[in-house]
Amino acid sequence: MTDPQTLRGRYEDVRTRIDRAAERSGRRPSEIVLVAVTKNAAIEDIRELVSLGHVDLGENRVQQLVQRAAIVEEFNARRSERGAKVTPVRWHMIGTLQRNKVKQAVETSRLIHSVDSLRLAEELQEYAEERGSAPGGEKYGPVDVLIEVNVAGERSKHGCAPAAARHLVDMIDTMVALRPRGLMCMAPQHATTGGNADDARRVFIRCQELFEEIREIGSGGERFDILSMGMSGDYEIAIECGSNMVRVGSAIFGEPKEPATEDDDE
Repeated sequence: MTDPQTLRGRYEDVRTRIDRAAERSGRRPSEIVLVAVTKNAAIEDIRELVSLGHVDLGENRVQQLVQRAAIVEEFNARRSERGAKVTPVRWHMIGTLQRNKVKQAVETSRLIHSVDSLRLAEELQEYAEERGSAPGGEKYGPVDVLIEVNVAGERSKHGCAPAAARHLVDMIDTMVALRPRGLMCMAPQHATTGGNADDARRVFIRCQELFEEIREIGSGGERFDILSMGMSGDYEIAIECGSNMVRVGSAIFGEPKEPATEDDDE
């Protein structure tokens, strides 16, 4: 029996719940990627989670992403020197991305979850293309991105309208230095905080349908295969609705000392 008062206990509980939700949806647990959101986590807790073997970490803000990525890299380097088997961490940029922070996000993250406009995509493409053409740039491949869709239509949320998602995927697919990998969405704020599972489920089902529609017509190509839905309050529902990537923070690291703002992811 896991202890909910410890990070290990909470982490193992989340993993168990993910496994069960995957099985209920007729999929293997290994098909679901858990991104541990470190926004409100203490550094020592992040180190502990990495020591447990977790490799996918997500951040909302670019400055914190860069700082924490450097800390974890140094931590893993010391572990490696002591003979520990170390798997490099994969960082995910999951929050709203300002165009003036594009360079840092591209340099630090493996996957950017929050591309919601052609203008932002063009900014990412411009930097990624410039990086690729610089000396030594041949080692870099395309930047993987998800299209954020505001399925719930909330004014407080970022994301493109569902009707615009396919066009945005098609536009990004023409950019040589970007690669559209899938969609990302969030359930309505009231559904997450108030426990309204039906509203969350409706949003997730609509995003899953949109994801499948885009895949069926071939937009994004064969690597368009990620559906990022679900946070601490609704990740099991999201998995049941087809999500294969969930973003979980407080269920692992504990509740934040200050309440999250409405536009925060996890």
